[in-house]
Amino acid sequence: MDYIIDDTEILALAFYFTKDERYAAHAARLLKTWFLDPETRQNPNLNFGQGIPGINTGRGIGIIETRSLPRLIDAVMLLASSENWSKEDHKGLKKWFADYLTWLLDSPLGKDEADEHNNHGTYYDVQIMAYALFTDQPALAKKQIEVAKSRIQSQMKPDGSQPFELERTVSWGYTNMNLAGFFKIARLSENVKANLWNYETTDGKGLQKSLQWLIPYLKNEKVWEFKQIKEKEYDDTLWLLKMASKKYANTMYDALAKNICQKDCLTDVDILTF
Repeated sequence: MDYIIDDTEILALAFYFTKDERYAAHAARLLKTWFLDPETRQNPNLNFGQGIPGINTGRGIGIIETRSLPRLIDAVMLLASSENWSKEDHKGLKKWFADYLTWLLDSPLGKDEADEHNNHGTYYDVQIMAYALFTDQPALAKKQIEVAKSRIQSQMKPDGSQPFELERTVSWGYTNMNLAGFFKIARLSENVKANLWNYETTDGKGLQKSLQWLIPYLKNEKVWEFKQIKEKEYDDTLWLLKMASKKYANTMYDALAKNICQKDCLTDVDILTF
């Protein structure tokens, strides 16, 4: 699944910038195999997600495994002008995601994941919003924004820290990953003219404050005192900083990203995609 997402994204970007139909043709072939061809397509559910043999056949927390599918949707939109991706193909893909969205909302596993109070709940909201927008259900996307606001209230402290992520054994990774999920919700919210970038709860919790909480650690002004059993990774961190630089019109974030990543490991092309 990760390969289909990465490859479709790369091919769609290649087609978008070059107009070379070879890239679109192969992207369409991959998409049709995975989502449309009755002989090979995947079923629009995760009934067996993160199943444990001998204990259960699937778990609600397995739904986090499809958190990157919105990137594939973004990629598909870049294929709109291709002769290799027809209106019928597009309609079929929307039907697949509509069915998956229904499963996420109505199935016992989907409802279980919706009730999670950490990054699992955040990325459930990301998926609901992305699939709702793709399948022309803006009212559902707007409804999910209110759920996301309640998660900001429950998952963040007024100082910007995220206690449910900080208690993990890989606290740095989960803190950045969860905030990236909220940033993605904010991006999606723009499609229904909602502004989560500057939203704050009554006690001052918000996305920028949560990012600001990380800044002293990125500047080496503070030592990360929470459990981190793996070496720190910065992919989500760099994406957060580049996005914040644009959304908050503050070059400090961009400068900090460049300082962390001296070899230009994050380019503007990364910002084009979800």
